[in-house]
Amino acid sequence: MSTQHGIHLTKGLHWHRSTASATDAAPTTAVTAREASIAGLRIGVGFVFLWAFLDKTFGLHYSTQSKGAWIHGGSPTKGFLSHVSVGPFQSAFHSMAGNGFVDWMFMLGLLGIGAAMVTGVGLRIAAVSGILLVTMMWLAVYPPAQHTAKGAATGSNNPFVDDHVLEALALTAAAVFGAGSRIGLGAWWARIPFVNKHRSLI
Repeated sequence: MSTQHGIHLTKGLHWHRSTASATDAAPTTAVTAREASIAGLRIGVGFVFLWAFLDKTFGLHYSTQSKGAWIHGGSPTKGFLSHVSVGPFQSAFHSMAGNGFVDWMFMLGLLGIGAAMVTGVGLRIAAVSGILLVTMMWLAVYPPAQHTAKGAATGSNNPFVDDHVLEALALTAAAVFGAGSRIGLGAWWARIPFVNKHRSLI
């Protein structure tokens, strides 16, 4: 009987162990605090780009008035780039102001980066593109300069870190930690065979 009892005990232990193992391996469906935080950051920074596209396209009376809207013939880049008055690239930015090709590249960049971040699709490409864009904008405002070319105070309160740098950091974090997020279309996108094979598209 002791032998039989030992066999039953062993079977019981095996049953309990396999049950615990199955429980540990079961996928969780709850969204973690980390996922929610990264998703919030991703969607927030994406909306910054997406709203800039919408405002410049339709003139929503924030930074762009209706008469200056892209759909009404306005240039999304002319007003900003033509007034660059600091930094070593002033002449280069002035030459790009109002250029049709530059306008299209800028607006497509805003739309693509914003849509990718909000939906969670193609975060890595969007992050690289976004970092390049905000780097150019950082060079245009050039925070290290305390005075403009005409000697007026720039109002810069930090020689290095401004909102463009913070946006670059947010884009990086979203791409590194937000790929495949269940908040958005990232998880679905990552399962597409072609995307799964070419991980740079995630």
